[in-house]
Amino acid sequence: MQRKAYVTGTAALLAALLAGCTSGSGGGDRTDDSNPGDAGTATVAAQPGKYRSLPEACGAVDHDTLDSLLPGIKQITDPDQRDKAYQGDAELTYNTDRRTGCRWKVESADATDRLSVDFERVVSYDNAVSDDDQARKLFEERESAADLPTPAASSPSSTSSASPSGSSGSAAPGSSPSATATASGGASPASPSASESGTDESADLQPRVLPDLGDEAYLDDRLSTSGPTAEQRTVTVVFRTSNVIVTLEYEEQPMATGAVPDSKEMQDRARELASGLDDALGG
Repeated sequence: MQRKAYVTGTAALLAALLAGCTSGSGGGDRTDDSNPGDAGTATVAAQPGKYRSLPEACGAVDHDTLDSLLPGIKQITDPDQRDKAYQGDAELTYNTDRRTGCRWKVESADATDRLSVDFERVVSYDNAVSDDDQARKLFEERESAADLPTPAASSPSSTSSASPSGSSGSAAPGSSPSATATASGGASPASPSASESGTDESADLQPRVLPDLGDEAYLDDRLSTSGPTAEQRTVTVVFRTSNVIVTLEYEEQPMATGAVPDSKEMQDRARELASGLDDALGG
């Protein structure tokens, strides 16, 4: 009988201990400190980008546009060679859903022209960062690396430098005719024009942000000397539409010594192509 009483007492003690463990925690609806946060709320993944694939780059530029950017292409007499020039050379890529590119190079009697088009679809591997945000960050890094000049504010003094209404603008006694031309707003005969010096003084043609292309865009324009006399101009347009970044480069190197590629003409052609590519993407 004593053995039975001992067993019964032990069972009662264990039951009391178990009851204390379950009811003494201050309520069963508290979140365990080892797993902070609301266990009942699921993490919401960032939105995927608009684009899941890319166009074929060599087929993205039509023949009329290539005729405009690469004038020498119509000078090719051999039909097979001309067709090959239109087709371009595809860039090597291992995933055409993530990146495609194409290059064209055509020589003419006046210049050698080159064009390249690159499509990149940006994908974020961070659930907290959307594809668009990742593409925006990458675009901003490239724009910063381009080191675009700060837009120059118009100076009031530049518009108020005219002589008073009572002044005839004639030269002071003893002054030279060239000084008179400069003082009255004319160019000095000794000063080379923008086209002669190979520089573009107009702010409209400087490297700049393009507000009317894609979600964000910029244009870069560089004139470099690749040889003792040849001047090569490279116009680059980069724009982002959702999670796709498009980069096009348009280069021209004249054959004639001292010739300088026209900045406005090249920029207009490059911007027209970029606008067409944006429309083709549905941006």
